[in-house]
Amino acid sequence: MPAVTDSKPISEVPATSRVRRVRVAPDDAGQRIDNFLLRELKGVPKSRIYRLLRKGEVRVNGGRCDAVYRLQAGDEVRLPPVRQGLDEPEPGPSAGLQARLAAAVIYEDDRVLVLNKPAGVAVHGGSGIAHGVIEALRAARPNAPFLELVHRLDRDTSGCLLIAKKRSALRVLHELFRGDGVDKRYLALLSGRLPRGRIPVEAALDRFQLQGGERMVRVAEEGKASRSVFRAVQRFPDYTLAEVEISTGRTHQIRVHAAHLGHPIGGDEKYGDKTINKALRTIGLRRLFLHAHSLTVAWPDAAPLQVTAPLAEDLARVIERLEKGNHEHERAERGTE
Repeated sequence: MPAVTDSKPISEVPATSRVRRVRVAPDDAGQRIDNFLLRELKGVPKSRIYRLLRKGEVRVNGGRCDAVYRLQAGDEVRLPPVRQGLDEPEPGPSAGLQARLAAAVIYEDDRVLVLNKPAGVAVHGGSGIAHGVIEALRAARPNAPFLELVHRLDRDTSGCLLIAKKRSALRVLHELFRGDGVDKRYLALLSGRLPRGRIPVEAALDRFQLQGGERMVRVAEEGKASRSVFRAVQRFPDYTLAEVEISTGRTHQIRVHAAHLGHPIGGDEKYGDKTINKALRTIGLRRLFLHAHSLTVAWPDAAPLQVTAPLAEDLARVIERLEKGNHEHERAERGTE
């Protein structure tokens, strides 16, 4: 049986490696398995890394794992024999994407940075996406010793995205996310007029796959417990701009909960209403209207971090057009009295 070694960078890599078993050191705890493999299997293209994970050739403590699995200190990772350093290197993130994300930084200190993530940009590469936010940031900051996603946003969701610049900060933030140390608020344009006041939705969510391979989420008793709280911020004749507070972070949670509530999010092609989406396109909505508006982190050893990400111009223009239509509707109503 191959020896178990401590996790450390490889200085010299042969053309074809042998099976290795690596014990995860405490300093590597919290790191995603895909990022760990990119470091340990230098020269192996990222597409090959994800293929190894999908096929189960990489094992953690004897079992298969997803690319998003976060390593724990003491985990044993089986690294299969692979060809290293012989393939043509994959092209890196484009200069345009790097510049776009550099301009999207809305807060930074020695521990974290916060992006106003643009819609349409994935947080990381994989599943047919060559590069995401984290790869582009690392390329734009080659001398940064550490950059790691703290949480995720769907590709179509814009707004506050938290990046750790230190492993110690990442560990603290993971603990805060597991508890109640992080407050995340979203803005969503819902179809219909939402009643006033706070409207909690507690509906378990279950992930499933369509016959064609598309991944979806549905409300199901056997799913994972999920909670969202909706509150109307601005109401229009046919729509509501709502603030959404979530205490769990399930895949597509807000989108599925909004549809379950009977007020699907405008521009949602997966869970929304086609007729409503078509009507909203006439006033300029070309994408999902879901924006991570604010983020508050209750640091245990410092003042709270509070960041707000303004709406992108395209979403702000939709609200302006709805406000204009609202004023015209009110004038028409007064004229009939």
